[in-house]
Amino acid sequence: MTAHPACASGLLTGRGQQAERFTRIQYSVAAVIQSLQSFFTTAFRDRNQTMAADANSFNINDISRRMEGALAALKDEFSGLRTGRASSGLLEPIQVDAYGSMTPLVQVASVSVSDSRMLVVQVWDRGLASAVDKAIRTAGIGLNPVMEGQTLRVPIPPLNEERRREFAKLAAKYAEHARVAIRNVRRDGMDILKKLEKSGDLSQDQQKILSEKVQTQTDAFIKKVDDSLKSKEDEIMQV
Repeated sequence: MTAHPACASGLLTGRGQQAERFTRIQYSVAAVIQSLQSFFTTAFRDRNQTMAADANSFNINDISRRMEGALAALKDEFSGLRTGRASSGLLEPIQVDAYGSMTPLVQVASVSVSDSRMLVVQVWDRGLASAVDKAIRTAGIGLNPVMEGQTLRVPIPPLNEERRREFAKLAAKYAEHARVAIRNVRRDGMDILKKLEKSGDLSQDQQKILSEKVQTQTDAFIKKVDDSLKSKEDEIMQV
């Protein structure tokens, strides 16, 4: 039986449309697959970059730098403690009400040691001499300057036994603050190492080795704090 030409033409047209739709579906599926591949490739790349960034977030030198900062801060605090001898560092922590804001004394004047019992403060702006005098008197370190124009002479009176012990206790308090700061740095470092080990960026052996390094650094800086405190206590108690 021979198909009618119109029917044959319609059949061919239908088959052509089906083939065209199938081809479009193939292209659509391929596009979806390609899109998914691109998505997962990007996702895994970003994850790997994030993990790498986390791994790079731990640096033993950074741990040391932060601990060194805590030790430096302690030494600055120690420099403001009276020992019975004149020291220019004694006035460094003092803030002066200058030009409408609190300003470190060393930014408005120079401080020098005249002798073992006398500091000399040269105020650069004569209008601030009274403010510097007031700042020293009210600093709570028992000093009473003598004004001579823009120059202030600051006698360092000897410390009695009770006052020496008070300063020694204050030094111990400063030292404990430094120890806490150092231990906090240790804790931060250990937390990072634990996260890296948990995420698989570090093996257990690597995590253990680095943790031991952090602990070694901690012990070393705690000892430096203890040594600094002992030296400062000896200096304060020396008559």
